[in-house]
Amino acid sequence: MFSNVGSAKETPSQEEIMNKRMAIYIQFQDHIVPWYHLAAIDQYERNIQAVRPDIPKRDSIIAIQFSKEYWAGAFNPLADDTSPLTIKYFGGLGLDGNGDGVANPEDDEDIMFTMSNYLSQYGPTVEDFKIALWEYYQSEQVVNQILTIAKLYKHFDTINIDTHVFPVPVRGYNYSYRGTWGANRGWGGRRIHEGTDIFAGYSTPVLSTSYGVVEIMGWNEFGGWRIGIRDNHNTYHYYAHLSYFNKDLKIGDIVEPGTMLGGVGSSGYGKEGTSGKFPPHLHYGMYKFNGRTEWAFDPYPSLVQWEKYSRQQKK
Repeated sequence: MFSNVGSAKETPSQEEIMNKRMAIYIQFQDHIVPWYHLAAIDQYERNIQAVRPDIPKRDSIIAIQFSKEYWAGAFNPLADDTSPLTIKYFGGLGLDGNGDGVANPEDDEDIMFTMSNYLSQYGPTVEDFKIALWEYYQSEQVVNQILTIAKLYKHFDTINIDTHVFPVPVRGYNYSYRGTWGANRGWGGRRIHEGTDIFAGYSTPVLSTSYGVVEIMGWNEFGGWRIGIRDNHNTYHYYAHLSYFNKDLKIGDIVEPGTMLGGVGSSGYGKEGTSGKFPPHLHYGMYKFNGRTEWAFDPYPSLVQWEKYSRQQKK
């Protein structure tokens, strides 16, 4: 029973937790529902629980949680019913996934079996998966985020894709940066600086900090030539003021830490092609999606950690 991990005497390592998650995804996949679809939903639920105080945080291997109405049935007089027979009678969708005769909404195996059964009713294609997600979440943004996670897990054939690196090479190039979050910006109206500026010479390579999928690529009057990448943690990574793009990249492509995205420049603050209105630098921003809205947060603390990690990797 995976749900009893929290009662163990020793706290499991992150590697052990990841292995147990992967094992339960594999256990409940089938020819209609692949493991990476189950894993993507579970990771999305874990992501929003980490940033939403209005959602209870499930302390277990699996993060997915169902409402009592969904599990037991909207007209079930027993909101906490765990009997598969009466749950089915009242139209509930909770199922017994481990054969113990109980449909327990707190049991990881029962939860995963219930989700797998829900998805299997729609069919095996990506389009079927999209429809199932829409019916469940009723949000195009949520559907797109989960599809991104699934795409990454399928491509890399693992859920262990949490490595990050610094967005410019830490050796061989000169660069400097400091915390610039919240500083005033005058061009384009009164606004604050939502990111960190990394100053470097023209054409210094700009690297992907994370695993992710290219979501936006092109011109923006504020950011100039910019690229946006979404990762498996509901985080959107924004790289702006580029001088050029990696010609082999396009929207929808998958990247990994260290993938070359383009070069440092000074583009932006005007119509397409405007450049040179400020010293060359990379504007790096991070935005978090919580299932309802997306907001910017200070990337500086993460950059400090990733710079240290990147330097250690180069030794």
